Amino acid sequence: MANSHITTIVYASLGGILPTLFWLWFWLKNDKENPEPAGLIFLSFVMGAAAVLIAIPAQKFVTTFGLNPNTQMMVWAGIEELLKYGAVALIAFGSRYLDEPIDYPMYLIAGALGFAALENTFFLLQPLGAGETTLSLITGNLRFIGSTLLHALASGTLGIFLGLSFYEGWFMRRTYFLCGLISAIALHTVFNFFIMKDEGRSIWSALGFIWVAGVIVVLLLEKLRRMYKTQSTNNTYA
Repeated sequence: MANSHITTIVYASLGGILPTLFWLWFWLKNDKENPEPAGLIFLSFVMGAAAVLIAIPAQKFVTTFGLNPNTQMMVWAGIEELLKYGAVALIAFGSRYLDEPIDYPMYLIAGALGFAALENTFFLLQPLGAGETTLSLITGNLRFIGSTLLHALASGTLGIFLGLSFYEGWFMRRTYFLCGLISAIALHTVFNFFIMKDEGRSIWSALGFIWVAGVIVVLLLEKLRRMYKTQSTNNTYA
């Protein structure tokens, strides 16, 4: 029996972590010209995963307030986005390696994928423990193209706003942060709304929404990269 539990945990962990590593590789390619230290990216990933352990009891506590479902979804999204941001900010945002606009979304995406990895692992434990292999595969695949990408995009959106404020003063940085946080929470909430709508029958609308958002985020990351190049060129000729 003990061996069976261990096997379940191992398979759930692999199913939760391996897909997020693919997404991590995909997003880090956007910073290939001046990549961040692997150790700091790894720590961001781990800290993001640790944030799940705070998010779960915090979200359970929110349920005691008797909020309507839509408000509760928004509050849950806010909890997750704030915790992902806080976990990464603790270790990465004071680093000397954070020296260009695109670094903000890179670290936040790494943290978000760590969060998704542990969250996915927890989601897979029950069906794997019950021997429902097919259901586990369906759950894993849907979270790979949906929820896992959502976490990366929501945190990446906040990171993009922070990157856009890279050369701004204190007030504008705070303003961009607030706008980015609201956007991340809104993105997260809308996706969850699609998932919950009609008892999950709107799954394809949710996936379509998140993939369109993904294209927009990729384009904005390119803007951050060009912004840094332009600023560097201007400084060279100043």
